[in-house]
Amino acid sequence: MKILGIETSCDDTGAAIYDSSHGLLVHRLHTQIEIHQQYGGVVPELAARDHIRKLLPLVNTVLREADTNPKTIDGVAYTAGPGLVSALLVGAALGRSLAWSWGIPALGVHHMEGHLMAPMLETRSPSFPFIALLVSGGHTMLVDVEGLGRYRILGESRDDAVGEAFDKVAKLLELGYPGGPAVAAAAEQGDPQRFRFPRPMIDRPGLDFSFSGLKTFARNTVLAHALDRRTVADIAWAFQDAAVDTLVVKCRRALQQTRRERLVVAGGVGANRLLRQRLNDMVEPLAAEVFYPRPELCTDNAAMIAYVGCKRLWAGEREPLEITVRARWSLADLQAVDAGICSSS
Repeated sequence: MKILGIETSCDDTGAAIYDSSHGLLVHRLHTQIEIHQQYGGVVPELAARDHIRKLLPLVNTVLREADTNPKTIDGVAYTAGPGLVSALLVGAALGRSLAWSWGIPALGVHHMEGHLMAPMLETRSPSFPFIALLVSGGHTMLVDVEGLGRYRILGESRDDAVGEAFDKVAKLLELGYPGGPAVAAAAEQGDPQRFRFPRPMIDRPGLDFSFSGLKTFARNTVLAHALDRRTVADIAWAFQDAAVDTLVVKCRRALQQTRRERLVVAGGVGANRLLRQRLNDMVEPLAAEVFYPRPELCTDNAAMIAYVGCKRLWAGEREPLEITVRARWSLADLQAVDAGICSSS
């Protein structure tokens, strides 16, 4: 089964071809960073307009690079939510229209389920069940994953997601957008001994997160010091150190409480090198394993959408003719699917 995947949930335009027999054939991504940098964040209307310009040419590119054509495509999967409605509508409208004109089924895919399944595209992929740390965009959550569509949310952020906190601290430090890579790069030159930031909620039971207080602590530290290059690097280090420690503590607690032996890390913050290093160190004494998608599949991409679409389309799920997207969409609303189907292994 060969699936065209489309991703337009926010500020990245993605297209990919996934083959159930041969795996991921090709994926391409157009980023809008330059468009939104001057505003310090994503402007939804500008994002939607750029998706309109770039998406169809990108679809044609992946079809050509995969040496395929519409006659050999068995289904179209597109991101239907959660995300920016104006951006989602671009991908949904094109995806549903292509499927109708080609006479094949279409399916709207949950963006966060795509991230959860992204490690399945790697040669070293996890088997079910596992704990997933989902750190993408406006989401920070720990999920107990028993199979595709079988999710139990163990904990999530009560306020800012960790990615949002990175972006806001980057803005405080005048490091630009996107904030996560900018803070991580500045932190490489930081002094680990100069500042000590709090680790929010690690002294309380449970697996929920809160990063608004950590962001506020960073803001107060910025206001109390002159922002020379050294101080920027030191604050960046202290913030990243605290955020990563918080995530690691909660992941350890989740593994211990559920007695799972596998941890999956997905989403843009999952590409952070310090987080990966500390998670690798954390799981070793627990006799557990940790799995990541390659860095290019941590951020928004169409490969993960095509993969999930293949699984669900093979199971018989179909989208009606009307075009529907959801700005908010709970993982708990998804139907369970047999994880063994539509596999390249």
